[in-house]
Amino acid sequence: MARLKELFVKEIKPNLKKEFGYKNHFMVPQIQKIILNMGLGLDGNDAKILKSSQEDLAAITGQKPVVTKFKKSISNFKTRKNTNAGLKVTLRKNKMYEFVDRLVNIALPRIKDFRGLSPKGFDKFGNYTFGIKEHIIFPEVNFDKVEKIRGLDITIVIKSIKKEDSLGLLKKLNFPFRDMRSN
Repeated sequence: MARLKELFVKEIKPNLKKEFGYKNHFMVPQIQKIILNMGLGLDGNDAKILKSSQEDLAAITGQKPVVTKFKKSISNFKTRKNTNAGLKVTLRKNKMYEFVDRLVNIALPRIKDFRGLSPKGFDKFGNYTFGIKEHIIFPEVNFDKVEKIRGLDITIVIKSIKKEDSLGLLKKLNFPFRDMRSN
């Protein structure tokens, strides 16, 4: 069992149940899956760039990424239907908890001028989405072999009743949120 999953089951889940006043442990918010998306744009048609990006994303997640395709042809964006758009990985169960552990404790502290994640990234269902501008913050990626620094979109799908419950869960998992102060 992943270290963070064990911590979640033994400590975080009972604490959240008590804090939010839930009647049973099924009502406690928990992470269902994590989706990582790397858009390649026009570089998706180049086989060499696509292969190196696949290797980088596979090293980050420990899972082979799926190549996504454009659904429509849009001339202003120079896209053609059914050409490569980017890469996507969906993590569940133990790999998901291992990724969160590495993200929070190793990758996010390596970002230059990092002031914390925005607490505004929650949607109406309580899922949290944020972007990373440089995929090289992960130690699994060899900086010397990277041709171009790419961004990542990370979506954390959380089963919860309210947004505040999702925020409470991520704070217990040591996500570094910046505080909302008025200027």
